Amino acid sequence: MEKYPRYVTPDHEYFDPVELASETEKIICRNHSRKYTDFYATGVYGGIATGYTVGCCLRCVFCWVDWSRDFPEKYGEFYSAEEAYAYLKATAKKFKVNKLRISGAEPTLCKQHLLRLLELVENSDFNIFILETNGIKFGIDKDYVKQLSRFTKPHIRVGLKAGTPEGFAERTGSLPESYELPYKAIANLLDANVSFHVASMSADGRFMTEK
Repeated sequence: MEKYPRYVTPDHEYFDPVELASETEKIICRNHSRKYTDFYATGVYGGIATGYTVGCCLRCVFCWVDWSRDFPEKYGEFYSAEEAYAYLKATAKKFKVNKLRISGAEPTLCKQHLLRLLELVENSDFNIFILETNGIKFGIDKDYVKQLSRFTKPHIRVGLKAGTPEGFAERTGSLPESYELPYKAIANLLDANVSFHVASMSADGRFMTEK
């Protein structure tokens, strides 16, 4: 990748999200550690402790994530899986919730960190771990999804960004053919019998037409 893609501009060139995922992981992953900017609790999912991750492989125009998405080298600190779990656990205790989540940019980056974190959650008293993803990594790595199937706590939220390849490219900045990857992720999750649901950007006509 000649130039690391930042936010989408009117004259941007489409990028390969798989290649961007790899380049981003070089910045935010270190052995079994990865970058986070914060740990906090929020009222979604009935109350949940959340780790806010750094770095993504899409550049969605409607994304709510801060600049840590586009400039991962400038934001966040490295946390091992054990450290991240400790912060999540402390946050859950402070706010009296029993669910955990990693959200923010793209939590499925840094595979070894996530799998180790899930091992810690699996052996805890927490009853659910929400993982929010754009599906790119799960669409290209069936083994990654298969490894999730050995855990009982994770529930995956796969976000669909558009209803057509052209819309996907326009809204995410990535190559139109990448549109298929979240659907491949869904197929892989079904094959592995992993708990998940699909969330689409369909409520707002600016992002997904009725068709």
